[in-house]
Amino acid sequence: MGLIDELSTMDATAQADLVRRRELTPLELVDAAIARIERVNPTINAVITPLFEEAREAAVSFDLPNGPFRGVPFLLKDIGAMQKGQPYYAGNKALRDIGFRSPVDTPLGASFRAAGFITLGKTNTPELGMQSTTQPLAFGPTRNPWALERSTGGSSGGSAAAVAAGIVPIAHANDIGGSIRLPAAWCGLVGLKPSRGRVSNPLDLRGFTELVVSHTVRDTAAVLDAVHGSEPGDLFLAPLPARSYIAEVGADPGKLRIGILTRTLFAQIHPECLAGTVAAAKLLESLGHTVEESFPEALFDPAPKNLLQALNRASGHQMMLGLASVLGRSVTREDVEPYSWFVVFQAEEPPVVFEEYLKAEGWLNRWARQIARWWSTGFDLLLTPTVWEPPATLVEMTPPQDRPWELGGRVQQQVFFTYPFNVTGQPAISLPLHRTLEGLPIGVQLVAAIGREDLLIRVASQLEQARPWIDRLPAVHA
Repeated sequence: MGLIDELSTMDATAQADLVRRRELTPLELVDAAIARIERVNPTINAVITPLFEEAREAAVSFDLPNGPFRGVPFLLKDIGAMQKGQPYYAGNKALRDIGFRSPVDTPLGASFRAAGFITLGKTNTPELGMQSTTQPLAFGPTRNPWALERSTGGSSGGSAAAVAAGIVPIAHANDIGGSIRLPAAWCGLVGLKPSRGRVSNPLDLRGFTELVVSHTVRDTAAVLDAVHGSEPGDLFLAPLPARSYIAEVGADPGKLRIGILTRTLFAQIHPECLAGTVAAAKLLESLGHTVEESFPEALFDPAPKNLLQALNRASGHQMMLGLASVLGRSVTREDVEPYSWFVVFQAEEPPVVFEEYLKAEGWLNRWARQIARWWSTGFDLLLTPTVWEPPATLVEMTPPQDRPWELGGRVQQQVFFTYPFNVTGQPAISLPLHRTLEGLPIGVQLVAAIGREDLLIRVASQLEQARPWIDRLPAVHA
């Protein structure tokens, strides 16, 4: 087997080393990745917009930046970070039909370029990122490489499927309620949601952050080194790291006090997800850490239903306003999927009023403070399942045509362990530490205090060394 054949099982750091040592050129990496896309993508539908010629031109350009990932093939999720001139559809048929293209590089899009990544295409995402599964009507479902009838999760499901299948070693992802961690969990990958403000966010949404899904902790750490930082005018600023994040890989985390949470407000945790979390706790204890049942009690405070509806609908209206500004007209029911229309407009509900929105914001702020205080009681990390259930089937995650709103209840259950830390702004990482008896991936989540990605990387690296996962390959693999 030659180097080209081995690329599908190499992480991004290893591929960048090949270029650095002149064993392969950026064009050879790009051409090999394009061949993998052409071979595998018809089965999983992860890449919805190929950018092959642009990628080949970048690979041979004298202007290709000499960053840490120079020449490494990369995929950009089709929502969030932009690179100028590329198609941008956000899973929406109206944007697809007008052929909308990104007008600018966003700060993160520019950082990916500067790091030396070469974008080969855009990955599938649910419409406007509003579902915990990736099966938009505009582009069709992305299928999980571990079991094709299963969902990849959402909203970074296209990116996760592509990385899991060995198409590219790493891909862009973002997270407003679990959209990095849930796909990472269901596709057997590493998914770090950084602290609020760690990566510049032009949208200035307090729960939104971006990074990647990857195979290895060292890739995640190296990308965070390459892209973290603020831009003038950013509303949110994270504490500066003490040193590079790659220096935390393999560093001794010390003896930590870790809380564990193994129940939800909505449903009993699936036995396989429970087993995975308990096994992770035992592994942590074997590494010298203390694990005890403790967690922020506020996680189980029931939110006033009308207040959350006000927040959800206000957030949905904001997305619709963004869509309308691109279309140059008001959004109609024909422009979006039935689920998106219901979540935003909910015709049978009274309209959101300013007073309700302010009450909802106030409740959520108090709730976030109560959750974050737990880390000041002597605990370093919180251990949870990433999702309460193994990868759901695509059929289970398809909204009923006559009752599209019913999917919302399932989405709410699936983000129980992830969404709170978007609200608090704390970093959290999903690690592929467990598998079901059928061989489906199970993710385990660790959460740190705000600004402590360094601690998460140290512990994640320790777990990766103790129980490696990079050699686990799905049924569909390049």
